[in-house]
Amino acid sequence: MSDINYNLSKERKSSTRKALKKMLQFMKDEKRSLYFAFFIMFINAGVTMLAPYLIGYTVDHYVITKQYAGLMQYCGILLGLFVIWAATEYFQAKTMGSIGQRMLYALRNEVFNKLQQLPVSFFNQNKSGDLISRINSDTDNVNQFFSQSLMRFVDSIFTMAGAMVFLLSIHWQLGAASLIPAFFILVFVLIISPWVKKKNAISLKATGALSGEIQESMHNFKTIIAFNRRDYFRERFSKANKENYTTSVKAGMANGIFSPVFTFFSNAAQLIVLAYGIYLISKGNFTVGLLISFIAYVQGFYQPLQQLAQLWAGFQTAMAAWDRISVILNLGNNMTQLPKDTFMQIENSHTVMEFKDVSFQYPDGKKVLHHISFKMERGKTYALVGPTGGGKSTTASLIARLYDPTEGKVLLNGTDIRTYSSEERTKEIGFILQEPFLFTGTLRENILYGNNDYMNATDDELKKAIGNAGLSALLMRFEKGLDTELASAGESVSLGQKQLIAFIRAVLRKPKILILDEATANIDTVTEKLLEDILSKLPQDTTRIIIAHRLNTIQNADEIFFVNAGEVILAGTPDHALEMLLEGKRVS
Repeated sequence: MSDINYNLSKERKSSTRKALKKMLQFMKDEKRSLYFAFFIMFINAGVTMLAPYLIGYTVDHYVITKQYAGLMQYCGILLGLFVIWAATEYFQAKTMGSIGQRMLYALRNEVFNKLQQLPVSFFNQNKSGDLISRINSDTDNVNQFFSQSLMRFVDSIFTMAGAMVFLLSIHWQLGAASLIPAFFILVFVLIISPWVKKKNAISLKATGALSGEIQESMHNFKTIIAFNRRDYFRERFSKANKENYTTSVKAGMANGIFSPVFTFFSNAAQLIVLAYGIYLISKGNFTVGLLISFIAYVQGFYQPLQQLAQLWAGFQTAMAAWDRISVILNLGNNMTQLPKDTFMQIENSHTVMEFKDVSFQYPDGKKVLHHISFKMERGKTYALVGPTGGGKSTTASLIARLYDPTEGKVLLNGTDIRTYSSEERTKEIGFILQEPFLFTGTLRENILYGNNDYMNATDDELKKAIGNAGLSALLMRFEKGLDTELASAGESVSLGQKQLIAFIRAVLRKPKILILDEATANIDTVTEKLLEDILSKLPQDTTRIIIAHRLNTIQNADEIFFVNAGEVILAGTPDHALEMLLEGKRVS
């Protein structure tokens, strides 16, 4: 098994250039829309830059000389320019908003599809609430930057570039003097940005932790009520909420540091222009109209900079959010399918499952299994017994390839189980979990989950298939049959009924190996007897693997394995298994 740590708390930070390059890949299909948006922005910036020059020209040639006809004419021209400016503002906002929403759609699909490709160990190491926060909040932070901030960012760059050209072309000495404060702003941004990004990353992580705490507490709310530990719930939430509040305040303070600094240097630039401009006018080298235009261009240069202060803070938030997203997108699956090994396959072999010198260790955990080897034959019933924590469920998980062994091999039909595709493996192996999960929907949708054979079957065809499998009596336990509504992930039915549904789902798939992990732990003895009858009617070549604490459930097992302290030992009879339990073997 390749060593991949799936703990997202150990995130790697990406450089800004690499992050932007990766994010822009989600906009590769938006080139035409982007070109149109940039064209509109260029026109918008051109109109914005032309207006101050026309105002200064009007002052010098028509206001001072009192030529009111020319004044009215140029006022009409300016009005037309402002109408064009308003139209371009609307179209660029509409275009970039649409691009951002399409990007958000693609990004969330990409993250969710990546999550579906990752193994069970990934979800064991990370809270679902934090993953939800990454899919919803973090992707939305990235979208906010691209749909709104990026548009204003590019628009500001165009405006600043145009203002700089006019400043230097009107009077290059005065223009150069007015741009000196911009140099100090650039130095400040380069120094402070990494710190701001770090504060935003900490804040987003705390938000994810808060979401995870809420999700976990809500999921276990029945237990909290049963033990009357609402105080525990409150304390945990209060701690996470306080941490989120503290980090959010610090991030807000970091983001807000740009605006006052940018404003200060902007005001300094206007003072420089005003003082130097009045001096030039007194020497007869400048006009009042040009000074008015010049001040307008200085505002046109520094006002976008003040907007960039806010945009840059948003950009740092987007970069921090992207780091949280990209760490998922960059993960690989350590449970890939290996090439078929035709020389290893044994045709018509009686052995359906074999462990060869298998060891297993959970990520960042202790070793659970130590060099175990055993075989299971077709058509037999096997029982795995042992104390809690001994490794029974882990062994079953390795059989179903929910995990790969750390060492050794697991063979299915004489072939390394890793050579089977997911479709082939799940068709061969059925798994009824101790706590089965149901989806919100109908009973029909739940029992057909992942079963392509009956996905398009009519109700009559499906009921016939259920009857042929001997499952009709179980279906009758539900008042509305296949149309029974299961709300809130199955919370509308009892745990025993959940296990019945999971039983129907697994048996209907006709697996070659059926694993039952305490599958009868929450049902009555009458139903348990019914399930035993159904199991006895499974095809002769079906191998049954039963994990149980109660020895009465394994009386009819052909072989019993005692699992404890990292070992799997053949126990022989139920009486011998009971003796081994009573001997008090402890988990190492």
